[in-house]
Amino acid sequence: MTMRRLVLPSLALAAAFGALSLAWTGARAQGLVADLSDHFVAITAGFTGTDVLLFGALDEEGDVAVVVRGPEQDVVVRRKDRIAGVWANADELTFEAVPTFYAIAANRPLDDLAPRPVLERNQIGMRNIRFNAMEPDVTEVETARFIDAFIRIQKRQRLYSDDLGTVTFMTGRLFRSRLVFPSNVPVGVYTVQVFLIRDGEVLSAQTTPLNIDRTGIGAEIFLFAHRHAAAYGALAILSALVAGWLAGQIFKRR
Repeated sequence: MTMRRLVLPSLALAAAFGALSLAWTGARAQGLVADLSDHFVAITAGFTGTDVLLFGALDEEGDVAVVVRGPEQDVVVRRKDRIAGVWANADELTFEAVPTFYAIAANRPLDDLAPRPVLERNQIGMRNIRFNAMEPDVTEVETARFIDAFIRIQKRQRLYSDDLGTVTFMTGRLFRSRLVFPSNVPVGVYTVQVFLIRDGEVLSAQTTPLNIDRTGIGAEIFLFAHRHAAAYGALAILSALVAGWLAGQIFKRR
């Protein structure tokens, strides 16, 4: 059984690199070709997080950075303040089209890959994400404070990370990286960007979509709860009352 567990992933990886080599001839002019082991992640009732393997190849030597961005949405960041002895929401700032998930991997530290302007232009690195405030009259200092607050919240929920993932070069110019997604990962279409960097410049980039969605009974419950919130709340209360009544009857008989 142990041997089978070791052999099957190796065969899958070999098949993946075999398929990659078939596509290499047409993509050689780009200098980079990459793909994912899975393009769909199903979130079921027992979902505890998952890994997705990214694999690729280069035409010449270079560095590789991988950026995973979750579905974008407008976010409102609120700052709490003490008003009349009570903590309440005070100022707020709305950012347009912010990734709900962000992760990065590279074969070297980011500072060794390229100069800061290059990283900023391509949004490589969590601190280089472009935040567009929808309120134009807010100062840069205030905007930076709200951005820091939002990043802290995302890091606390494991949706943003300071940790740099690993891109590992195998034989020749083949590389791989394992993309990690937590149990609370948002649903939607993700973009996996792979950058080929040489001499501090981005020479080529490739974007691959990854779909994460709920399936099974968990998906049905989720959709019902969002489409019929009042009915879902009533059923939840009714279920709690019935469970409490049943527990009371059981203890009475004892």
